[in-house]
Formats: sequence, C-alpha cells, structure tokens
Amino acid sequence: MKHTAFNQMHLNLGAKMIEFAGYLMPVSYSGINEEHMAVRSNAGVFDVSHMGEFLLKGPGALDLIQRVSSNDAAKLKDGQAQYSCLPNTDGGIVDDLLVYCIKENSLYMLVVNASNIQKDWDWISSHNNRRVEMENISDRTCLLAIQGPNATRILQPLTEMDIMNLPYYHFVKGKFAGVDNVLISATGYTGSGGVEIYFEDKNDSAEKIWNAIFEAGKSSPIKPVGLGARDTLRLEMGYCLYGNDISDSSSPLEAGLGWITKFNKDFVGRPVLELQKKEGVKRKLVGFEMQERGIPRHGYEIADASGTTIGEVTSGTQSPSLGKAIGLGYVTETLSNPGSAIYIKIRDKILRAVVVKLPFLS
Repeated sequence: MKHTAFNQMHLNLGAKMIEFAGYLMPVSYSGINEEHMAVRSNAGVFDVSHMGEFLLKGPGALDLIQRVSSNDAAKLKDGQAQYSCLPNTDGGIVDDLLVYCIKENSLYMLVVNASNIQKDWDWISSHNNRRVEMENISDRTCLLAIQGPNATRILQPLTEMDIMNLPYYHFVKGKFAGVDNVLISATGYTGSGGVEIYFEDKNDSAEKIWNAIFEAGKSSPIKPVGLGARDTLRLEMGYCLYGNDISDSSSPLEAGLGWITKFNKDFVGRPVLELQKKEGVKRKLVGFEMQERGIPRHGYEIADASGTTIGEVTSGTQSPSLGKAIGLGYVTETLSNPGSAIYIKIRDKILRAVVVKLPFLS
C-alpha cells in the first residue's frame, strides 16, 4: 500500500486511516461533522496527493486532449483550467478530470481520479496516434486542497502571488512557503471556495508547506480534514463522485454534465452522445431530500408511488449543514423534475423522498 508524503503528519494528528485507491489515507481526524463545518465556516486542509497527474507536451497535445475529452480545451489560455470527462465509445464515462493549460497548445496537465490512474493512462495512450509526449507525474506530485471561505486569506502571507483575487478555475505558479514551482489553483471539491496546490515532493517540501499552512492558520484555527468530510461536502453541492454517480455505463448527459459536453469538435463517443441529445435521455441523475427518517446509501433501490423500481441511489448521507438526509440517484426522466415524489427502499421500509434542484446548499 502506498503512502503520501504527508503520512507521518496524519499519524501524528491521530487520524483514522483507511485504504483508498491503493493508498493509506485519512478518513477523519476530530470527526466528520466537525471537519465539515470547519470548511463551511473557516478553512480546512485535505491531503489529496493520491490523485493522478499527467503532463501532455508538444504541438499535438491539445489535439489529443480534444479527441479524448468532452469539453472544449481549445478555449483555455495559459493559467486556466476546466472540468471535463473522458467519454468511451458507448457514451459512458471513463473518468472525470481537470485540464490545466500551462502553455497554450504545448503543455497541459490532466488531473484524474486516484482509482483510475492506470485506466486513464491506458485509455489516453490508446488514442495517442501522433506520439504526443506523455508523462505520468502522479507519484512525485503532492496535492493539498485548502478549502473554505477564509482559506486564501490565511494562505496569502505565504506567497507574493495574488491568490485572494484568483478567479475561479484559474491558476498561478511560483514560490509558496519558500518552495519554488508551486501551482496554486482556484479549484476544489467542496463549494466553499479556496485553492488546491500542486508541488513536487523533494527537499522536504511536503513537510515545509504542511507546517507553514498550519502555522499561518493558528490565529483562525485551520483544521486537517479527511476523506469522510470531503464526501459530505461534495455531496451537499451535488458534485459527482466517479464510481458512484458516474461510471463507464452512465453518460455525461444522463449525469447532468451536458455543460461540459461540447459538440463543436470531434471526440470519442460523440455520435452516441449526439443521438442521446437529439432523442433525450431515458434516465437522469437527480438530487433528493428524504421526507421520512432514514439515510439513503449507495445501491439502495428507488421506486415510484406504486413500488416499481425506477433507479438506484448513487450517493447519500446525513447533511451536516442542512441537518437532513440527502442523496443523488438515477431515476426515470418522467420523475426527474424538482418536486417529484420518489421512494427509497431502506432495509425493509419504503421511505418517501422528494426530488430537489441541485446544489442542495445554495
């Protein structure tokens, strides 16, 4: 099992550790609800160094990205990023990812899910018929997400780069906490603002940056946050989790990701998705709130008023911010509109829920 460069820091803080995507990762430190609310109200630090990073270099890099991804990466200028996905030939999703334009038309970084690193590498490589230079830098790249409304204010003294005014989905690169070549990106998976920082694990840079962040956050105590709260935070925003809400057998149009699916270019799976768009999808990913006491979990059946199964729950939790049980799941198109009554089969009970507009937390 792999460890991130921050493993000893997690152990020193008494983190509860679990195996995730081949890594030993912290699931919680002081408790999921407490960590969740710290991010919503102040700031928290997540070690997400298990994520994968690929560099694509040279004149054919953009063309390769355009052919394998659904969004239009040609719109990206230096210092901009975008959310996208890798469709398969059947219109399903190989993975969702971030595309960073470091140097327009010649250098890009793709950030992929930890559990899909090899799968994505193989998929992109299989379409690399123009021999674009690809480099997998996952094992030597550290990634920390510092999220929350006060995150950039706390971090600003650690760099001369203006990160407090960094536009959403833009990034800068330079010195941070005395470490060179740190990429700071106004992105995240929480919906509470903040940044994600990428840097190479060398010369004790991981320890330097970790310690500097917590030293800077002493005055308005910044908390370490585990994967447990990362999940509840993203779910309140209706963000998809690969393997739960999206997969090889779900299309971006079914998953509400039509906004990252651009038909002004050629890409893998386009014919299938164009047909879906024309004919309409038969099922949709929706958010729902429980109307009766019970917590929906991944894999639970969703039924209509007659008890007929119409789909299944893909993610569910008790929302710390809202104090109610919420979930995501696929339902038939006819019951996908906000206000529609659906029923969740929880153990031996069928409990009422209502479809709501995403995000849960506005």
